[in-house]
Amino acid sequence: MKAEWLQLTDILDQSDNIVFFGGAGCSCESGIPDFRSSNGLYSRKLGQNFTPEQLVSHTFFMRYPDDFFSFYKKNLIYPDAKPNGCHIALAQLEKLGKLKAIATQNIDGLHQAAGSKTVYELHGSVLRNYCMDCHAFYDEKFVLASKDIPVCPVCGGRVKPDVVLYEESLDEQTIENTIQAISHADTLIIGGTSLVVYPAAGLIDYFHGKHLVLINKSTTSADSKADLVIHDSIGEVMKTAVDELLKRHPSA
Repeated sequence: MKAEWLQLTDILDQSDNIVFFGGAGCSCESGIPDFRSSNGLYSRKLGQNFTPEQLVSHTFFMRYPDDFFSFYKKNLIYPDAKPNGCHIALAQLEKLGKLKAIATQNIDGLHQAAGSKTVYELHGSVLRNYCMDCHAFYDEKFVLASKDIPVCPVCGGRVKPDVVLYEESLDEQTIENTIQAISHADTLIIGGTSLVVYPAAGLIDYFHGKHLVLINKSTTSADSKADLVIHDSIGEVMKTAVDELLKRHPSA
């Protein structure tokens, strides 16, 4: 095992209140690409140079709902994606009583699919959708099955993904829960995020615990603050470290 990975296992072993803060890199290893890598083909189809951020903005959703859902269903919903080593390792850490919460910027629900219970979805989830008029809820299958714009069969209102679009605010209760978890953690693991999406990325400033661990393939603005930095596959790193931890405590 690599020295840094073994050091991570040691930190996990010493910790009793771990919080994991994750981003798109956690889902990429499940076959879900970062939508910002869009090659712009869809923008050219519309005859305008829209950025991926504009395509999933509140303005675009309201102004061009047909085009919004065409892009959304193709680029943001991955019904066949399965949890990877990172998701599974975090669920195991929670079962051990060490991991207290996951704060994720992802909207795919893979942490819950792996078995994690305490997950704060900062940007919402594609698995939940609601009618903007009567607030009836629908799953992602309803949206995918809709030919064009999903319409509520109860009242005829437009159905919106329960996802925080650009220009929209994060849910206040989710933010509060995340702040509370991070501020009480003895170890914060930041994984699979370049920490460029705000305000979510700014929540890590509430951490004042003992160990700050950063796992990401590229460098981030928080590298210099971290006690341990690992530039490697988040799935491999977490799975290997937790597997080693379970070997140390076989009865856990």
